[in-house]
Amino acid sequence: MSKTGQPRNIFSTILSVIKKSLKGEELDYTTGSIRLSVILLAIPMMLEMAMESVFALVDLYFVGHLENSSFAIQTVGLTESVLTIIYSLAIGISMAATAVVARRIGEKDPVAAAKAGMQAILIAFSITSVISVLGVIFGTEILLLMGASQEAAEHGTPFIRIMMGGSIVIMLLFLINGIFRGAGNAAIAMKSLWIANIANIILCPVLINGFGPVPAFGLTGAAIATTIGRSIGVTYQLYHLFNGKNLLKITLAYLKPNWEQIKALVKIASPAVLQFVIASCSWIFLAQLVATTGGDNGSAGYQTAMRLMMFFLLPAWGLSNAAATLVGQNLGANQVQRAEEAVLKTVKYNVIYMASVMLISLLGAELLVAFFTNDPEVQVYAVKAVRVIALGYIFYGIGMVLINAFNGAGDTWTPTWVNFIGFWLFQIPLAYFLAKYLKMGPMGVFVAIPVAETAITIASFILFKRGKWKKVQV
Repeated sequence: MSKTGQPRNIFSTILSVIKKSLKGEELDYTTGSIRLSVILLAIPMMLEMAMESVFALVDLYFVGHLENSSFAIQTVGLTESVLTIIYSLAIGISMAATAVVARRIGEKDPVAAAKAGMQAILIAFSITSVISVLGVIFGTEILLLMGASQEAAEHGTPFIRIMMGGSIVIMLLFLINGIFRGAGNAAIAMKSLWIANIANIILCPVLINGFGPVPAFGLTGAAIATTIGRSIGVTYQLYHLFNGKNLLKITLAYLKPNWEQIKALVKIASPAVLQFVIASCSWIFLAQLVATTGGDNGSAGYQTAMRLMMFFLLPAWGLSNAAATLVGQNLGANQVQRAEEAVLKTVKYNVIYMASVMLISLLGAELLVAFFTNDPEVQVYAVKAVRVIALGYIFYGIGMVLINAFNGAGDTWTPTWVNFIGFWLFQIPLAYFLAKYLKMGPMGVFVAIPVAETAITIASFILFKRGKWKKVQV
């Protein structure tokens, strides 16, 4: 009886924890089991991050079947590149919101947490309004500046105008999810992304190809569908912000500018934005270096490996987000030791996940690559890239948690400097030296990635143990 009952009890316990995490119950993460806290936050955060990149993939899939598919695919790709600016701002401001909201929740002051969240939304509106107007006015010029032909730019102008005009929705989707994560309600953040993506998947074929009385908008339909999908996700977020049933009880009065609070949020957000821009630009440089030393096949192989890497890393990033919430709330509750233990526990789980991914990548590289391309020359480069880059996966997993721990504490400058030195003063020069001077070509770039990421993780761990992040006031 005990032998058969024990596995059943374990299974029911696991099922109960999963249900609890997806339900979105608001719990006190400053007490109780650290392991349970990490798991309850990590499950919805991992599922949320799995949906982050789906919008562009869905658009690319449907517009790839249009008559002028080359123009359409180019427009979607170039617009996504421009929207990286919005993503950088959104992630930076959401990191600041998560840190401040988590700290106030840890201090058992949900009113101050709610006010901080509203001030972050005020900042987002102010910045994004300017970008939206410029994007609508100069849509064609932006596409031309990004390298599109005159014909492609004219074809894609309505698409980029709608996407840039709706950039406030992108900003709010990221930001409000950051507010909910800070409050410990990761399930609402997850559900908003799922709702937005389901709406986009339904609307894309209808608005692109037409259905019944709905005309076919072609490429423009993809922009309309994506913007409406995101808007539905934001509507869901706003409902839960203002319905008064959650820990954060918001009123419109909280939108009145509080310049001290705004100044504090900007102080945290500015380096966080810079942190993301530094990392993004370094990857662009590496892609260019692979293209110049490996040609079209090398570049295609590298991009294939990058898609696979991002597929595996996004859930790990979601898991590491749990550290940001736990650090912020426990520092707010003056539970410094618990904050550190939560980070180390999250590191342990991310190492287990990334070690599994590393084995899959090393042993199944050919199968994984074949899913994306059947070109044998591209496959050669892609398989090499997948295997070499995978050698650093365990360190990537540790590094992600540590960076999110710093950000969750409000210490956004430390990971910014680590990224700048690690990527721009070490990874890029090393990649250039190996690829150009040692004539290793793309392999030099592949090698530089895990070497640099390992160095960044070691530096982050040393700085984490020094503990300056424990004393940051937000």
